[in-house]
Amino acid sequence: MKMKTEINPWGSMEVKDYAKLRDEFGIQPFEPLLKRMKEPHLLMRRGIVFGHRDFDKILDALARKESYAMLTGLMPSGKFHLGHKILAEQIIYHQKVLGAKVFICVADIEAYNMRIDDMDKLREIAINEYLVNYIALGLDPKNCDFYFQSARSKDPDKANAFYRLSGMAAKKVTFNEMKAVYGEITPGKVMSVMTQVADILHPMLPEFGGYRHVVVPVGADQDPHIRLSRDIAARFEKEHNFVLPSSTYHVFIKGLKGGKMSSSDPYSYIALTDDPATAKSKIMKYAFSGGRDTLEEHRKKGGVPEIDVAYQYLYSQFEPDDKKMQQIYDDYKSGKLLSGELKQILVEKMEAFLREHARKREHARKQVDKFLK
Repeated sequence: MKMKTEINPWGSMEVKDYAKLRDEFGIQPFEPLLKRMKEPHLLMRRGIVFGHRDFDKILDALARKESYAMLTGLMPSGKFHLGHKILAEQIIYHQKVLGAKVFICVADIEAYNMRIDDMDKLREIAINEYLVNYIALGLDPKNCDFYFQSARSKDPDKANAFYRLSGMAAKKVTFNEMKAVYGEITPGKVMSVMTQVADILHPMLPEFGGYRHVVVPVGADQDPHIRLSRDIAARFEKEHNFVLPSSTYHVFIKGLKGGKMSSSDPYSYIALTDDPATAKSKIMKYAFSGGRDTLEEHRKKGGVPEIDVAYQYLYSQFEPDDKKMQQIYDDYKSGKLLSGELKQILVEKMEAFLREHARKREHARKQVDKFLK
């Protein structure tokens, strides 16, 4: 008997077969949509964004020149690293290339309930680690609504509408349904989930622009929230003219050691605040290699780029030229390119990026207030 993949949005999850996960949970493959997109993001072209629910309806709306909203959340619990950068690039793509109104939610209520019970510290992390890096990567204050779950808006009409929706959402689902989706459930989780449902649906409320289409880009572990939000949206037919929120799904970027990036292990990730020398040291010492045990064996059998972290980082983020990327793949696969040489290619790209990003972060700090009004 085949075991079904378990998805836990609050725990540790590693996916070995994304096609299997797609099939089990009814997620559609993203690749067929590429032909409809004039400028698909590199993450989409290369399959890092691997699936979707109803993103074709977002493309339909764009074809009709209708506006849409993109919502995402951030969990302010640690350093901003390359795994977070994957989502940040999608946010900026939706805003600057596709023209979405961007809503970015700081999930401080969820973080308080699940991780750090210090709201001041959560706010500091959200601003200094996440918002500053978002701005440095290209986020624009125009057409962007950056907010905290604990204080949705200074406008009382907007705040009332948001929290009213959160409370009403609780009536649209049973406790048994929530247990079926999430397994073990606690009062803190119930509160977090209802707030997150309001996060996903509220851009469609008149107080927030009345957008008919909302897309939420997430990692595969967040799909339970998407499924529940879609179910609840369908049950608001009397009170609100909601359409089912759309979603896209990206793969997890491996940690340096080949497992999951962990905020408790600084050697499992490259933080965007790491200096170039630190990043180089981490890559050369810790990056999991797909090379063979000996030079002779590597030259004979070739490397395994599919499991090599340096290759994966180049593929997903640091080598935009498809021809160069293919050459790196071929050379490594054939044994012509050694593991140390592959790491050095990444080091040079990473060092250049981090130097420029540090400069942009300093400028970004001066822009923070524009997002917090």
